[in-house]
Amino acid sequence: MENRETISVLFVCMGNICRSPTAEAVFRHYVENAGLSELIRVDSAGTHDYHIGDPPDARTRRAAEQRGYDMGGLRGRQVGPADFHRFDYVLAMDQANLSILNHIAPAGATPARLFLEYAQHHREREVPDPYYGGADGFERVLDMVEDAAQGLLQHIRKSG
Repeated sequence: MENRETISVLFVCMGNICRSPTAEAVFRHYVENAGLSELIRVDSAGTHDYHIGDPPDARTRRAAEQRGYDMGGLRGRQVGPADFHRFDYVLAMDQANLSILNHIAPAGATPARLFLEYAQHHREREVPDPYYGGADGFERVLDMVEDAAQGLLQHIRKSG
C-alpha cells in the first residue's frame, strides 16, 4: 500500500451503538496493528437517528473490551448522502440497512455492500442485531466482525 492515497471505510448499522461501532473498533485495531493507520481511515454510522451522540451500548463495549478493543470516544451519528463521496467502502451490517443505504445514495456514489462479503469463515452475509438478546449475541457479532475485518484488510492490501 505504499504511495497510495488514504482509503476510507464506513461501517453502517441501524442505530450505530452495537454492530457498526464494533466493526469500527475491531477494524481500526487491525489497521493499527498492521501499521496502516496513516493510510486507512475508519468510521461508523447508523441509518436511523435514534442514538446520535450516544456512546456504544454498554454490552457492546464490555464484549469488545474483553477482547482488547477500544471503543472510547466513539459516538453515534447518522449516515448521510455526503458519506458516499467521502468513503471508499460503505459497508452495511445487514440487508435492511443496505437497502436504506442504496435508497439514500446519490447518483454516481460509492455503492454500498454487505460487510460480511469479506468474511472468510462465516457463511452468513448479515451480522445479526444483538440489541434485544443476551451476552452471547454480542460475542457472536464479535466473531463475525473479526472474520470480516480480517478479510477486508486483506482485500484492501491486495487491491491497494
